[in-house]
Amino acid sequence: IEHSVVVLPERIIADWPATGFDALTAEHLAALAGLKQDIILLGTGARQRFPRPEILRPLIQAGIGVEVMDVPAACRTYNILMSEERKVAAALLFD
Repeated sequence: IEHSVVVLPERIIADWPATGFDALTAEHLAALAGLKQDIILLGTGARQRFPRPEILRPLIQAGIGVEVMDVPAACRTYNILMSEERKVAAALLFD
């Protein structure tokens, strides 16, 4: 995978329009809220970077948990949560 994607248990959303951390908007995360997952793992590239609160607001208002980490950590955490049969999505940004 060479560009940003959203990984879900049953599919991969390869056309997620977020092109990287610096281009991330609240609208990108609002689209994730519509996936009806309990937890969104936001992989922010090679290093952990935290989005501004207004960008995270759509997920917080929807009552969806959000964990921010680098992409390798997000992938590891996704696998663990999947093995626990949790409703989780990994939104992975590649800069």
